[in-house]
Amino acid sequence: MTHMILVTGANGNLGSAMLAALHARGAIATGSSRTPSRKVRRLDFDDPSGIDLSDVSTLVLISAGYAEDDQVIGRHATVLDAATRDGVRHVIYTSLTGAGDHLSFALAHRATERLVRACGLPWTVLRNGLYAELFGGLLIWADGGVESPFDDGAVAAVARADLAEAAAIIAAAPAQHSGRTYDLVGTPITAAHVAGRLGVPHRTIGLGEYRRRLLDGMPGLLPFQPPMLSSIATGIRHGFLGDTSPDLAAILGRPVCDPLATAVTAASASRPETAG
Repeated sequence: MTHMILVTGANGNLGSAMLAALHARGAIATGSSRTPSRKVRRLDFDDPSGIDLSDVSTLVLISAGYAEDDQVIGRHATVLDAATRDGVRHVIYTSLTGAGDHLSFALAHRATERLVRACGLPWTVLRNGLYAELFGGLLIWADGGVESPFDDGAVAAVARADLAEAAAIIAAAPAQHSGRTYDLVGTPITAAHVAGRLGVPHRTIGLGEYRRRLLDGMPGLLPFQPPMLSSIATGIRHGFLGDTSPDLAAILGRPVCDPLATAVTAASASRPETAG
């Protein structure tokens, strides 16, 4: 049997980066999504009868996190059942850093980790840190500077490209990583660090004001997202997301990418013309 790697959620940023990293390594890999394309096959977690993993050796399960916990956990249980039924030989799950246990979206990740460990297949859990791209994108441009609810709290943010490369390295030779849980985080950065690189001031807003803005001023957010973002804000602000780990650099065999540069690029993308 050919060592076929399947990456779920392949139309997303992490999944597409992971596929690119796998192909760059010469791996035989394909992606799946509920919205297939010419390069991505259909796999809908909400349609169990349509899930066929019989040609898959290694399944990279990217969390289907854009839903309420019960739906997310149910989707993951469905695809893990199919993996067991169809003879998948290894499951890799992209989870959440151990420092994030208090975050509102941690429960779905930890519940899925339990399912992964209990499914009977060899497994690896990648506990990904918060994306540097997300951290930079959450800064709010206002009056020539940036505002945030983070105060001087630091987050061990990580560039998405590093997470994608680490997953590709493990998926290409999963046996040596069987039964391992890795904490994949970067180096601590703060909102003030990002603002300093941007050459603008940083102002702190209260958590109540931030929640009000999420509820009132950001159309398009799903119901579960304001509490999710608020939990990230208080976690960073109060020093719970700055823990570091050597795991990512050890897997990559090199220093991690500078998360500050990545966050600055993300923040710059939403910079108004009048902000300089």
